[in-house]
Amino acid sequence: MFEYLGMLIAVILGLALTHLVRGLSKLIHVRRTAKIWWPHVLWTINIVIFVLGAWWGMFWWNSLREWTFLQFFYITTYCTVLFLLASMLYPPECPDDIDCEQYFLNNKNWFFGIQIAAWLLDVPETLAKSSSHLREVPPQYVAFIPAVLVICLIGLVSKSLRVQAFLAVAWSATVLSYLTLTALDKIVAH
Repeated sequence: MFEYLGMLIAVILGLALTHLVRGLSKLIHVRRTAKIWWPHVLWTINIVIFVLGAWWGMFWWNSLREWTFLQFFYITTYCTVLFLLASMLYPPECPDDIDCEQYFLNNKNWFFGIQIAAWLLDVPETLAKSSSHLREVPPQYVAFIPAVLVICLIGLVSKSLRVQAFLAVAWSATVLSYLTLTALDKIVAH
């Protein structure tokens, strides 16, 4: 059953990655006419990391032998929310004169709101993997989720460009720290 679901996961998350990489590629091509804003570019990289991390995390479901429609629906909903998150950073057809700062600010409420939804969907998905004995919840997860949710909540309410820039960096540092600490735990355990 997972092979069937895995194909759908690959399509949805592949579309999210395609949208993000296509947006970055477009910025490179129109760099003389576009107004590029580095926090927007960093958020693009951040969300690529988020999507890749989620895709990697989906692999643990491979060991689940029996599936319910609710599990199938939940996983596809989570992946769809990640696609929506990715789509908030670039318009479907990116104009040559895009102002990335303004575009981000115009969409920041959707961007952070959808990101909050994605993280909130991640929690039961992670707990379900643990209760199904597919993967234990990393101990760092307990501090990680509140940290990224606080970053998103501040992003949702703040109109300050400096705060928005800081949040992109803080998100990167938080996620990379989490990934490093969980990887080190695996190395130490072996």
